Amino acid sequence: QVHLVESGGGLVHTGGSLTLSCAASGRTFSTYTMGWFRQAPGKEREFVAAIGWITIGWSAYYGDSAKGRFTISRDNAKNTVYLQMNSLMREDTAVYYCAAGATVLRATRDVNYWGQGTQVTVSS
Repeated sequence: QVHLVESGGGLVHTGGSLTLSCAASGRTFSTYTMGWFRQAPGKEREFVAAIGWITIGWSAYYGDSAKGRFTISRDNAKNTVYLQMNSLMREDTAVYYCAAGATVLRATRDVNYWGQGTQVTVSS
């Protein structure tokens, strides 16, 4: 069982930056692919970014909305995954969910564990 707790959400102006954190319980954190999804009002939950061990090293990958602006990282010693978000736009307004999965994370069906979510609001 993995328990995920997000933090760092809030209100930010367009063009600003925000860093989300997700602290995980359990001693098997490093074995999981960790990621972020988001859900805006009236929309489906969408993949944002993930980081996991692929073949010979840690690999990060992103959804189209995050490429070039967001950076995902993890600190296995602290059981924590981060999402650095830059150049934020109003369209980034959503509840951001931390997620853990056994393999590749690209869709909600890949997720084994969810956090409770943290609200990010981008205003002009």
